Amino acid sequence: MKNSNFSFTSESVTEGHPDKLADQISDAVLDALLEQDPMSRVACESLLTTGMVMVAGEISTSAYVEIPEIVRRTLEQVGYTRAKFGFDYQTCGVMTAIQSQSPDIAMGVDVGGAGDQGMMFGYACNDTPELMPVPIMLAHKLARQLASVRKNGDLRYLRPDGKSQVTVRYENGKPVRVEKVVVSAQHQPNVPQSTIREDIIERVIRPVFLAECFEGNSCDIYVNPTGNFAVGGPQGDTGLTGRKIIVDTYGGMARHGGGCFSGKDPTKVDRSAAYMMRYVAKNIVAAELADKCEIQVAYAIGQREPMNISVDTFGTGRVPDERIVELIRRYFDLTPAGIMKKLDLRRPIYKQTAAYGHFGRTDLDVAWEDVDMAETLQKESGM
Repeated sequence: MKNSNFSFTSESVTEGHPDKLADQISDAVLDALLEQDPMSRVACESLLTTGMVMVAGEISTSAYVEIPEIVRRTLEQVGYTRAKFGFDYQTCGVMTAIQSQSPDIAMGVDVGGAGDQGMMFGYACNDTPELMPVPIMLAHKLARQLASVRKNGDLRYLRPDGKSQVTVRYENGKPVRVEKVVVSAQHQPNVPQSTIREDIIERVIRPVFLAECFEGNSCDIYVNPTGNFAVGGPQGDTGLTGRKIIVDTYGGMARHGGGCFSGKDPTKVDRSAAYMMRYVAKNIVAAELADKCEIQVAYAIGQREPMNISVDTFGTGRVPDERIVELIRRYFDLTPAGIMKKLDLRRPIYKQTAAYGHFGRTDLDVAWEDVDMAETLQKESGM
């Protein structure tokens, strides 16, 4: 078990970050296809750079959607509405390169097997009401607040790109205070950095931390550490689908199998099994079988049942980890078909997950955040 006294850092990014733009476009395409054809097979990747978006991938579906229209609508909703922002939804070029799903992959999925091999992780801990790690939850709240003050007109000089970072001190394995906060906010040129710093502290950082248990603790605050952030978005950094997988999950507090989520239909276990493992881990912690729980599952392409299930409660378990594995095998259907049915994943629900994290989202109606199995697990655990 690791040292119980440590500091841990997680980051988040706004919906205007170029990588998150790519994720949102890929998931917007997925949602549009699922809305017409819930059995769509989709692996959609997006790339954004100055003045250009490219959407590529493998799609097999009976649906028809106008991908350039989806791209432009997504960019408009985020706020890239003027050329002076370095990227404009009306004038940017949109290219597509779409082909059908490989028959070798389809052959395995058609019989109810996994759409690929790989390992996926799920995690939960009792640090927050959402059963998520504190650093990533605070980082997401900062990123959302940064986007909010831009969109509602409080800080009109802000532009869509932005990032947040929070370092939290843990003692005896529990979060006790925030040590450092970083906010990088894209802005129009020629705004004094002193103005930006004062506004970000008062309008972004303070509203988030006044609502937290860390009020009254001093921390180091960094706002636009380089002193300037006028060039951002796809003009400043190429965006790619799936390049913010730690932001999407647990902020680095738990391991990640490596596969991204966005743009993938639920036959892809990279996505669906990661959601299921979050659901299982959350129910285990909600049942008070452990304070922390990380679950790994592994699949082989075309196979229904997982190759392996392992559990680590980091010394916090009230029942042995082996017993938790037994309960998982007994009470959770981990076949791809079983996961899709339990979590109702053939719905157009994915674009809303593509910014500010896929987990701990009390603002979304997603089944992987339910704790409906906690009572059963607690009863059957023999505690």
